[in-house]
This record gives sequence, structure tokens and C-alpha cells, in this order.
Amino acid sequence: MAIAGARNLITDVPGLRVGNARDARMKTGVTVLLGDAPFVAGVHVMGGAPGTRETDLLSPDKLVEEVDALVLSGGSAFGLDAASGVADGLRKAGRGFVVGDVRVPIVPGAILFDLLNGGDKSWQENPYKPLGQAALAAAGTDFALGSDGAGTGALTATLKGGLGSASLVLKSGHTVGALVAVNAVGTAIMGEGPEFWAAPWEIGGEFGGLGVGKTDMWPATKLGQHEATTIGIVATDAALTQAQATRMAVAAHDGFARALVPSHTPMDGDAVFAAATGARDVGGVADLLTLGHAGAICMARAIARAVYEAGPEPGDVVPCWQAAFTR
Repeated sequence: MAIAGARNLITDVPGLRVGNARDARMKTGVTVLLGDAPFVAGVHVMGGAPGTRETDLLSPDKLVEEVDALVLSGGSAFGLDAASGVADGLRKAGRGFVVGDVRVPIVPGAILFDLLNGGDKSWQENPYKPLGQAALAAAGTDFALGSDGAGTGALTATLKGGLGSASLVLKSGHTVGALVAVNAVGTAIMGEGPEFWAAPWEIGGEFGGLGVGKTDMWPATKLGQHEATTIGIVATDAALTQAQATRMAVAAHDGFARALVPSHTPMDGDAVFAAATGARDVGGVADLLTLGHAGAICMARAIARAVYEAGPEPGDVVPCWQAAFTR
């Protein structure tokens, strides 16, 4: 038995904060997951077109075992610079891996492709470093979902994507949460909608309480755009090793497959980070299995919430769910 956390956000995991920054004119943004203290992290990439920073560092055989923050950003390859802004801010705050008398903030990140979403991309200087700094400065336990942060300019095949989050408190006492920016080649809704693929996992009407609708084995895709990507983070207060965190990230990809059809395509750069703060001991293999399953459930719910919470903006190239199905 599990219930949603008090906020139904990834920040129900104690010691984690999230900050968003957005530029409505450009239709893009950045989201930062920040730990009050460094935390163990892993990653797993399943999409065919990823854009990432510092993911090799998260392999269980590498030297550095903890990170200071994780960054999700729009902007395709340009958005990787958002993590530089976060690293600068953390260095000023005295955070980072100690090397002699120097501290080096460890800030892995991933990006999604939002360059063809109707926003003004005529900038001459990369805007993502200051967006990263702004997202870090905004970090707190409450944050907006939908068209904010890394989900500001996100799209799916037929509707606007967005930023989503969800959480579970497990019978073991562990808390699990997910954070995701949904910008998929595929679709989050069944057939012509309005029902969500993630419907079987919904808690308390968090994305409309619509139940299961008519499925479509060949739903619409945005193949013409060529690039997409859904990027996310699954987090827990469990004490996990890097290898165990990586397995949790692998399991969380099941949430992508449950909530987005198709997922993990050659045009998506689908990636999931895992974060473990280490506040609660793990009892054994059964706990690890449950944590992974909970991560997948939270991820599926967070994806549906991202699309459900997206709002209309001037110049949108597709409608948001609320405009399409709420009368």
C-alpha cells in the first residue's frame, strides 16, 4: 500500500528542492533539482538522440559518488549550458567536490529539443546559463507544473507537453518522487483523448480522474520535427549505492513506456536520472524492487500531470490539454 506524499511532488523526498526558470518569449526554460547536501545519483538513457552532461561520471565504477544538483533544460545542445550557470551558483555558495583547496560542483544534466515550438529563437548569445542561475535561485519545496521550467516549450505529438511531478510514501516508510519534462515524439493520451495512457496509475484525480479510454495501437507522432526527448528524475530518501540508484533509473523508464506511446524512439533522447538522499536504510532486495516499481508509477503519473497542467501561451503550435478537452 502506498499513498501520495503531502505535496505530490518530488520534494516530498526530504532534503530536495526544485527551482524553475522560464522565458515565455523564447518558449523555453530550465528546472533544477537541488539537494540540501550532496546525494548519490545514477542515470539510464534509452532514447536514440540524447543530449547530456556528466552522465559518464554517474557510472558505478567512477570516482565521484555524489552530485550537488541535477539539471533538466530546454534548448537542445544549447541548453547544456544551463548546468554551467548552476555550477557557478553552487561554487559561490561553497558547494562542490573537494580537490585540494578547490571545490568543484558536480552538476549532471540533460536537454530536450524545443527549438521548433513557435518561440523566438533569434538570440545571439546563449541564454541558458542565466536561466540555470535563475532556476537555482528559485529552488524550494513548492514549484509550478505544466508550462514552466524545462517544460515551458515542450510538445507532444498532438498536445503541449510540460513539467510534471508526483510522489508516493511506501509501507516501508520510504518516499519516492518523480520529476519530468515531457517533450515526446509520441502522445500521452489514448486515441483522440481525453483519457491518459497513465490512467491505471492515477491517484485522486490528479490528472482529471477520467479513467481508461479507447486505445490506439498507432497513435499520432511528431515525426516531422525529428527531435523530441522526455527527460526526468526519480528520487528517494533510501540509502542506495550508485549501482542501486542506476537500477532505479532503469526501472523508472517503465513509467515512460506506460504513459507515452510510442516511447524510447530513435528521435527521442529519453533519459532518467535517479537521486538517493540516504536518509533511510534499505531492508534488502524486496525494498529495492519496491522502490523501482514505485519510481515507475510516479514517473507515469508525473508525465500525465505534465500534459494535464500545461497552459495556453501566445504563439502555441498545438493546443494544451485543458483547452482541447475542458469546456
